[in-house]
Amino acid sequence: MAGIVAIVGRPNVGKSTLFNRFTETRDAIVDDISGVTRDRIYGLCQWNGVEFTVIDTGGYVENSGDIFEVEIAKQVHIAVKEADVVLFMVDVETGITDLDQNVAGMLRKSKKPVVLVVNKVDNHIRMQETYVFYQLGLGELFSVSSVSGQGTGELLDVVVKNIPANIDDEGEALPRISIIGRPNVGKSSLVNALTGEERNIVTNIAGTTRDAIDTKFNKFGYNFIITDTAGLRKKEKVTDNLEFYSVMRAVKAIDNSDVCLLLIDAISGIESQDINIMNLALRKRKGIVLLVNKWDLMEKETNSAKNYEEHILRKTAPFTDFPVLFISALQLQRVHKVLETAMQVFENRSRKIATSKLNEVITEAVSTYHPPSVRGLQIKIKYSVQLNNPTPAFAMFANHPQYIKEAYKRYLENKIREHFMFSGVPIQIYFREK
Repeated sequence: MAGIVAIVGRPNVGKSTLFNRFTETRDAIVDDISGVTRDRIYGLCQWNGVEFTVIDTGGYVENSGDIFEVEIAKQVHIAVKEADVVLFMVDVETGITDLDQNVAGMLRKSKKPVVLVVNKVDNHIRMQETYVFYQLGLGELFSVSSVSGQGTGELLDVVVKNIPANIDDEGEALPRISIIGRPNVGKSSLVNALTGEERNIVTNIAGTTRDAIDTKFNKFGYNFIITDTAGLRKKEKVTDNLEFYSVMRAVKAIDNSDVCLLLIDAISGIESQDINIMNLALRKRKGIVLLVNKWDLMEKETNSAKNYEEHILRKTAPFTDFPVLFISALQLQRVHKVLETAMQVFENRSRKIATSKLNEVITEAVSTYHPPSVRGLQIKIKYSVQLNNPTPAFAMFANHPQYIKEAYKRYLENKIREHFMFSGVPIQIYFREK
């Protein structure tokens, strides 16, 4: 199970810039105006063979009268509770402020591994000015410049050391299927429908589920562990920061899953939060089945399901090869189809293709549409092989692999999907020099 690392600190110390550097993205908005990051952003970081999720939080302000700052403070508390490692970022230019002292006090009480990160240290003079931060009482500090990347390698080394090692769940090798989605879309109702028991409390109040609940499923010839993810974990009011609780629990469930059942509400449709969680699952190479719940409440017309599915696929493009099922957990509509499809995706995720068959498909694809030449160089793909990975990954050997564009890579991926059953599963393709 991968770890979760939360970046916290007062406003405008460079948390989002560090997040972008760790995840090699520009997902977090960076601005000189404090308070830009109001919702948490989460991404994937890989360092020395270790993968972990990074959470970018908003700037922490204690006892504020500003409604946004109050909500951000609550969310920072949640992030600290859920994280395995906390990066506490301060700014060498301003030194220690009252807000820094407040954050440090909160982190000392948390009992979590805290790494003190002094940002904007890009010369020797500023390096000398970092020692004042030892007064915060959080132990060793790390000097970085999140803009230039200076010092971030050493910081990541420490982060990786503090992430708990993977733990096998009681040594069981059963498939793990998680139900993820926004609050109140019917996750617990689906678990109850699948198991035929009132296993989980179901109400129309968002956030009734207070923790991730594992259920061993052994019926109808299927044997796996299914996890209902929580909206809420602690005893805070269910109306406060519900979306963040949902995200944090979904992140942990994704880490521990083989297949994720992403549940959306037919009435409200697929939203950006759903797509964010789906993309995180894909980056972690998990199987995906999308379930449109409460379909019984929709007014139907000719081609309603087809049109609805096309809308979903436009939103999730370029990844569109995954099953979409229209269900009603309460009315038990197509519930058995959910089991069948989830296990099919699980099988797809471990599918192995004979090298000869793979090369037939790739050779035909390349002869039909050659890789575009670059600066007069003809690109030739000579040989392909499936790698011995736990999830589908392929190596293709070419004379100039560095010039093969992303669009051509997607073309080859689509050809593989056309000929072999990888529905619901992300595919990795690596180009290597022959």
